[in-house]
Amino acid sequence: MLKKAAWLFSALTTMMLLAPAVFAQGAAAAAAGHVDWIDFAAALALGVAAAGCGLGQGKATAAACESSARNPGASGPIRIAFFVGVALIESLTLYVFVIVLIK
Repeated sequence: MLKKAAWLFSALTTMMLLAPAVFAQGAAAAAAGHVDWIDFAAALALGVAAAGCGLGQGKATAAACESSARNPGASGPIRIAFFVGVALIESLTLYVFVIVLIK
């Protein structure tokens, strides 16, 4: 777990150091040191939302499969609750994506 945290920290640090070069708005803006941090924040928010939703959907799927295996008679209501839960989880990513597009 410590290796994963160190890798994530180094990846985020690298992204923050390279962000001014990536999001510079042309030669004049780059010379003035202007960085459009809104683009960077929007991309970072979309990445975090997608990662969180992926983890949440994975846990929801595992829990639904396990509970259906433990009690096959209740698989119908479990399936309905699973679909509603996954739809709500996925809506977070879609909301962030719409905000990024509106930005």
